[in-house]
Amino acid sequence: MEKEAILWKPLGGGKVECVACERRCKIPDGGRGFCFVRANKKGRLFLENYGVLEALQIDPIEKKPFNHFYPGSYVLGVGTSSCNFGCLFCQNHNISKEREIKGIDVSPEQLVLLAAKHGAGGIAYTYNEPTIFIEYALDTAKIAHSNGLFNVFVSNGYMTSEAVEKMKGLIDAVVVDFKGNGEEKFANKYEAVVSNESIKNSLTAMKNAGMHVEITDLIVPKVGDSLEACDRLTKWIVGSLGPDTPVHFTRFHPDYKMLDYPETPLDTLIDHYTIAKRNGIKYVYIGNVPGNKYESTYCPSCGRKIVAREGFYIKEWDITRDLKCRFCGATIHIEGRVPKHFAQRPIDVLF
Repeated sequence: MEKEAILWKPLGGGKVECVACERRCKIPDGGRGFCFVRANKKGRLFLENYGVLEALQIDPIEKKPFNHFYPGSYVLGVGTSSCNFGCLFCQNHNISKEREIKGIDVSPEQLVLLAAKHGAGGIAYTYNEPTIFIEYALDTAKIAHSNGLFNVFVSNGYMTSEAVEKMKGLIDAVVVDFKGNGEEKFANKYEAVVSNESIKNSLTAMKNAGMHVEITDLIVPKVGDSLEACDRLTKWIVGSLGPDTPVHFTRFHPDYKMLDYPETPLDTLIDHYTIAKRNGIKYVYIGNVPGNKYESTYCPSCGRKIVAREGFYIKEWDITRDLKCRFCGATIHIEGRVPKHFAQRPIDVLF
């Protein structure tokens, strides 16, 4: 399927500018943007993979990872072909590096019905960058809201202010993934991105628009594990997004064109955790290391474990219904319904 894009403007002479992501590709008639799926056809921009899904599965929301938005719930995760980044370590490269539009056709109405059928609390636009298929995501989000479902973006954050404006009132939460502590030299070499400043700008805009925000930071050994950069990034998060913003430091696993790099040592991740806590971030996690103590949530006031996790699943819950620590009464920053129970279920791969 294809649909005319909503985020573009004419430049004259048949050329258009795509304003979905900060690449702001200027595309001649017959051409495509960096992401490949947004194409200029006779002076109009089209999303060529509208509703063509390459990934479709039910996941725990903690897998995204969201630890403070509808914890313990499940989401229907969806993804399409291609991406607007050029990460050399991409773990979803089988779909993000595609230069062929393929998958199954699923309309927004069908997607919402699938989410309800499989007991999902919401829909996650994920696996590849949702900004490049934002028209489909927003059309679906409207229907999802009318059916009592929430909508979340798992994003690199490289969207324009125009895109953020379109997301208002439809996208309820975002998790944005910095890589290598957000250092520009890392972004330039390993992600094919000029600057991370626009990511920070979009994060601030999304926060100001009322979206729940969480941050992940992929720590890559040798080239993207600077503690000084971690200090700068976490201070920026506290100052611009607030100390209640959850931050997840995630272990790098060798993949795609960086197979000769090692996994991130746990000690390196703990060093990052320590810096973030020292700089005032209340909720800090270490991800992609199953069984580590920093998967769990600790009360920022008394230090007691209040949510015990194993992998993506909650095992113990010591937060009251009015979102207070059961031990000291401190308010805990969580958005969305707190579930009555935590039933572990297998991940359902629908496609």
